[in-house]
Amino acid sequence: MSPVESTSRGLKAERVSVVYGGLRAVDAVNLTAPTGRITGLIGPNGAGKTSFFNACTGLLRPAEGVIRIDGVDVTRRSAAHRARLGLGRTFQRMEIVNTMSVRTNVALGAESRLAAGNPLTHMLTSPRQRRDINRAADAALDACGITTLADRTAGTLSTGQRRLVELARVLAGGFPLLLLDEPSSGLDEEESDRFGEILVTAVATRGLGILLVEHDMDLVMSVCAHLYVLEFGRLIFQGTPAETQSSDLVRAAYLGSESVAASG
Repeated sequence: MSPVESTSRGLKAERVSVVYGGLRAVDAVNLTAPTGRITGLIGPNGAGKTSFFNACTGLLRPAEGVIRIDGVDVTRRSAAHRARLGLGRTFQRMEIVNTMSVRTNVALGAESRLAAGNPLTHMLTSPRQRRDINRAADAALDACGITTLADRTAGTLSTGQRRLVELARVLAGGFPLLLLDEPSSGLDEEESDRFGEILVTAVATRGLGILLVEHDMDLVMSVCAHLYVLEFGRLIFQGTPAETQSSDLVRAAYLGSESVAASG
């Protein structure tokens, strides 16, 4: 396995385990997702990726191990506390309010960061805070190329457009560290390529760190600087995309020789 450079900026998991009853869904996983790059986490369904994400974001507490954000131990801290430290995430299932406009949905990202994870606090914002929220929303809409959709009702959009709204919303929060859970689900090849370009640009222009869980191997191989591979809750490999593609262990355990060749 290729070593990862040491850095205190970003997310670091040290021997993190998640246990449901007697089942170890995540088993002593070490992972580093620094700012300034996209880190990928891949593995088959049931490998423990979402459980690991939930432990990192504070939705569940790991049975063992330590989670740090920018060097700060947040293992026993709430999701709201982690948001205040700059951790944002998306979910496999899109959490978009269909009856609201695109602009309002995106603005919720800035409001929730301001309220440390409680979007209802937007009712108490000052005029200055409201201007800041609107500016953040406009910048995120522009970054995702969906400014022309700002006044559309979210429920009328295509899957690809809705995925961009979801990304714009988390970008509007100004989080320096993003955990994205299957963000390209439901996208066609062209939409996925565009999505990847937006992620790369966001990292380059904003200095973000992104931890990406994704089944689209073409997307993963094209945007990630470093990959971690889980199988049955255990970390079985880490390395660059090229190293991952050429690994017999990864091909045998997860990707399969055909999918590796296709993504290369």
